[in-house]
Formats: sequence, C-alpha cells, structure tokens
Amino acid sequence: MLDVSVNTIYRAVETGELNALKIGKALRIPGAALNAYLSQCAEPVDAQVLSDQVASVADAGTAQDAAITSEVSR
Repeated sequence: MLDVSVNTIYRAVETGELNALKIGKALRIPGAALNAYLSQCAEPVDAQVLSDQVASVADAGTAQDAAITSEVSR
C-alpha cells in the first residue's frame, strides 16, 4: 500500500513521527495517525535546507574524490 519497508514504519513509530498503539505484541496504527503521517511526508521541502544538503553531499564527494586521486597517484 505505501511501498515502504517495515523498518521505515518502525523507525517512524520510534521517533514519534507516526503514532501507534501496542496491543500485545502487535502495533496498530489508527487511520487518523496514518493520514497525519502521510500529509506530513507530502509537505514540500524547504528549498534552502535542500540546497544545503545537496551542497554538503557534493563537498563530501569532492573530498572523497581527492582522497582517491591521492591514493592512486602514490
């Protein structure tokens, strides 16, 4: 239905992003909690936060490339 792994759901429950009830050994997710989680996931990402993350990944990739290049030239 959601095309996500079970671990993703457990992680969302553990972090409080998704409310769930534990009944015995089973987790039950109320419909309202699922709707709230889905609407939260569908919110647009702040453009500045996203661009900062992309720049951070690009910087890390450049540093890794430089390290690999220095190892190859030895």
